[in-house]
Amino acid sequence: MSNVNTIDTLWDDNPIDVSTEVNFIWSIANKLRGPYQSDKYKDVIIPMVIIRRFECALEATKNAVVEQFKKNPTYPAKAMYKISGYQFYNTSEFTLAELVNDADHLADNFKSYISGFSTNVQDIIKNLEFDKQIDKMDKHNRLLSVVKAFSELDLNPATIDNMKMGYIFEDLIRRFSENAEAGDHYTGRDIIKVMVSVLLAEGCDDIFEEGKIVTILDQAAGTGGMLSTANNYIKRFNPTADVRLFSQEVNPESYAMCLAEMLIRGQNAENIRLQDTMKADCFPDTKMRLVIENVPFGTPWGGKDAPEGTEDAVNAEAKKGDKGRFPAGVPSTNDMQLLFIQSAIDKMDDKCGRAAIVENGSPLFSGGTSSGESQIRRWLLENDYIEAIIQLSTDMFYNTGIASYIWILSKNKREERKGKIQLIDASHLRHKLRKNLGDKKYEITPEDRAAITKLYADFKENEYCQIYDNTEFIYREYTVMQPLQRSYAITEERIDTMISSGSLSALYDEAKVYELENAEELTGKDKNKLENYQKNKPAYDSIISILKENTSTDVYKNPESFKPVITKLLADTGIDSKTVDKIIKGLSVMDKTADIQKDKKGNVIYDTDTKDTEIVPWNVDINDYMNKEVLPHIPDAKAFFEEDLSKKKPVIKTGAEIPFTRYFYR
Repeated sequence: MSNVNTIDTLWDDNPIDVSTEVNFIWSIANKLRGPYQSDKYKDVIIPMVIIRRFECALEATKNAVVEQFKKNPTYPAKAMYKISGYQFYNTSEFTLAELVNDADHLADNFKSYISGFSTNVQDIIKNLEFDKQIDKMDKHNRLLSVVKAFSELDLNPATIDNMKMGYIFEDLIRRFSENAEAGDHYTGRDIIKVMVSVLLAEGCDDIFEEGKIVTILDQAAGTGGMLSTANNYIKRFNPTADVRLFSQEVNPESYAMCLAEMLIRGQNAENIRLQDTMKADCFPDTKMRLVIENVPFGTPWGGKDAPEGTEDAVNAEAKKGDKGRFPAGVPSTNDMQLLFIQSAIDKMDDKCGRAAIVENGSPLFSGGTSSGESQIRRWLLENDYIEAIIQLSTDMFYNTGIASYIWILSKNKREERKGKIQLIDASHLRHKLRKNLGDKKYEITPEDRAAITKLYADFKENEYCQIYDNTEFIYREYTVMQPLQRSYAITEERIDTMISSGSLSALYDEAKVYELENAEELTGKDKNKLENYQKNKPAYDSIISILKENTSTDVYKNPESFKPVITKLLADTGIDSKTVDKIIKGLSVMDKTADIQKDKKGNVIYDTDTKDTEIVPWNVDINDYMNKEVLPHIPDAKAFFEEDLSKKKPVIKTGAEIPFTRYFYR
C-alpha cells in the first residue's frame, strides 16, 4: 500500500542560507596561506569547525561541568553527560576566547583544552591528527589568528540547528571536494529527499506507529547528510519515532563531521564508525529497516589502485557464499558499487527492509555474460530484490556531471510489484540553479520530488515509467554457426591469405624472427625459438616457392580431394601431417557451393570461423528467435547453448543486464 497520502512529498525545509557562515570560515582558511597549500586547508578548518561546534553546544552547561569535575575528577562520564546535556563534555576551564589571552602559551593551552573533552570527542580530534596542525600553525605564526577568528564564530545549536550545520559542513566539503578522491560524489539534500520520499512512499506504514524504533544505515556515510535528512523526514511525520542512525565511513574528516553532528543529535556514538565497509560490517547483529547511501562511483576494490587489504577482505568474504555479505560473487576489481548493493541487502531487515542507493550507470550493464557484474544482476533479479530504478538528470552532483540512478531495493514488495521491476526516467524533473555549485547545474525542487514520488507510487506505465517482469532483463547467450563448407585451391591470393593469417607461424614467423633478432637480450627460451625458426626457414621457403609455382584455377569442394594434391606437391619438404593440414586450411575459403563437411559419425561439422553470438531474452524460445531474427538472413545457421555448470570452472551462458537508456530512447 502506498504511503504517499501519509507524508507530504512537497514538504521542504525552509530555505537555508549558509553563505555568511561559510564565507566567514573560508576567510579564516585564507589565513593559512603560505605554510599551507589550499588543498590542505581542510586539515585545520574541519577540526576547528568541529571543536567550535562542540564548544558552542556546551556553552550553557560548561560551568556546571567544570565545577563538578573540580569536586570529583573521577566523576562517571555517563553522569557527566546528564550535566552537560549531551553525550560529551569538556572539563577544561579554557574556552577558545580565553586561549588567545595568553599568546605565549597558546599551543600548550590549546592542547590542554582539547584534552578536557570527553574521550569520544578526543578520539575524533585524534583521528584527524590535529596536534600536528597546532604545532605547525604555532611554528608559522598562524595559530593565534585562527583560534581568535573561530572564537568569534557562532555555531550554537540554538541558532545553527542540525540541518543548517549539515549544510555548512556540506558546503565546506563541496569546496574541498575539488580535490576529492575519484568516486567521492557528495550528495545534495535535494537528491537525498527524493530517496527518502520514495522509500517512505510504500511498505512503511509501521514507521508512523507511536514510538516506533526505526533503524537506518548508511555504509558510505560521508558527513551524515543522508542519515540526518532521513531522520528529519521521519521525525516530521512521526515525532514519537525512535530513529536510530548507523553509519560507516572510511574518510577520517567526513567521519569526524558525521560523529560530531550525531553526538549533538543525541545519537549513540557507538553506531557511528570509522570503517571501510568493504573490509567489515560493524553491526553484524543488527538488521536495518532502511538503508540509504551514495556509494563510490568506479572506485577499485582490488588491484594496485585499491586500498591495502581491501582485496583480501572482499575475497575472503565472498568465499563464505550465502553466509557472507557478497553471496552473488564479486564484480571486476575496478568498481565496488555492486559490492555495496549486496552488502546493503545483507543488512536489510529480512521481513521489511528497504534501501535507496545512488549509483552511476555502470552497474546496470557492464560486463559480459559470465562476468561478476552480470551474475550479481542476475542474482538480484532472480531473488526479486530490485523494486525500481530511477534515472536522474546529469549535472546533479558537485564534482561530477555524469548521470546517476537511484536503485530502490526491497524485501517487502507489495503484491503488484512481485516479480517486476519499475524503470522511471526522471531526468527531465530538475530545475536550473541560478548559480552553478561546482559541476552541479540543476536541483530537484519539492514539486519535482513530488512528481518523481508519484511516478513511483502510482506504479502505472506512461511516457516516463515502464514496468517489466524481472525476466525481461535475464538472457541466454547462444553461439550460432553455419555448416563447414569450404573450397580449396592454390592461387596467389589464397597463398597470401595463408601467410598473413599465420597458418605456418609455428614453422616460421618472419615478424617474430625480426623481433627476436633485434632484441637487446634473449632468454634461453627465446634463443631456442629463434634457432628453430632459423632451422625451419629453408622448409618454409620451399613450401611457399612450390605453391607459387603450382598455382591453378582448379577448385576442390572438400578437403579429401585436395589433400592428395598438397601431399604430393610438398612430399620432399619433410613437413609432418599437422603442417600439411594447416596448409590445407590456410588455402581454403568459405564457399556455400562446397560440400557440407561431416565427422566420422556422419554429424555435420560447424564452421567456427562463422561463430556469432546471439543474446536471447529469457522468455523467448530459441527456435522462435532463430526463425524470426537469424534464419531469414542465414538459412542454414544453427544455435548452440554451451552452458555447462558441471565443470570445475563452470561455463556460464546465462546473464543479466538492464540497458536502461535503451528503454527510454527517443
